[in-house]
Amino acid sequence: MQADPKWILLSITLGVISHLARAYRWKFLLAPLGYSVKLSNSFMAVMIGYLANLGIPRSGEILRGGTISTYENIPFKKAFGTIISERVIDLLMLLLIIAITLLFQSELLLSYLQEKIASPFISLAILIGLLICGIIFLRAIKTSTNPILIKLRNFGDGLLEGVKSISKIKQRKAFIFYTFLIWGLYICMFYVIKFTVPETASLPIGPILATFVAGSFAMSTTNGGIGAFPIAIAAILLLFGIEKPAGEALGWILWGSQTAINIIIGALSFLFLPILNREK
Repeated sequence: MQADPKWILLSITLGVISHLARAYRWKFLLAPLGYSVKLSNSFMAVMIGYLANLGIPRSGEILRGGTISTYENIPFKKAFGTIISERVIDLLMLLLIIAITLLFQSELLLSYLQEKIASPFISLAILIGLLICGIIFLRAIKTSTNPILIKLRNFGDGLLEGVKSISKIKQRKAFIFYTFLIWGLYICMFYVIKFTVPETASLPIGPILATFVAGSFAMSTTNGGIGAFPIAIAAILLLFGIEKPAGEALGWILWGSQTAINIIIGALSFLFLPILNREK
């Protein structure tokens, strides 16, 4: 089976546009903190983060914050706080898409997520618990005079300032637009890639949304979804009568094309960031 390259190229293009949109949306979160960053630096920091996640899960957020901190002179704690805000928004968007998907394919999707959905929500509960503990800890050291605790307090205050930047956005309509644009492009990436496999070319939007949800959970189980992503796609497509080889082929084509472009652009970003920011 030979995949039609024009659909792969279109999916890759949509993916790159979504990354650009994410980089541009990030500027809205940094602006209330008093920082106006270059789109090129924002974009390359995002791509470096994606590249890092392929090696160590969630290390990309830290490296992304460190990159923008280095080249835009933004305190890391504030930059990282804005990334946390982004992740909260992303979670809400994923939950919205899950809700919409349930309207299309409630029984089939629920049968698949019955075991899978526990892990993300447990992770969310742990994250919320850690956040609460962090807030309690920050309040406990608020009046401390210990030098180490003072440094921790200052870092925590900066982190919270970055998180709170979402409530100070002046261009809220633009921020919301780019949020929906990013996730709309994600879904479009899935939709157009279906034409690369004859067995999936006629799938309607309902199954595509179901595969999107399954793929999103798979991406969080391993570094960059390697191995797990195609398996998850094939498993959900089995529910729609698509044989396993065709489902896995679709998953590998989508994962492989997007991962390849993330590696290429991420590596080029490492190379060009210091060149384009020589004055810094």
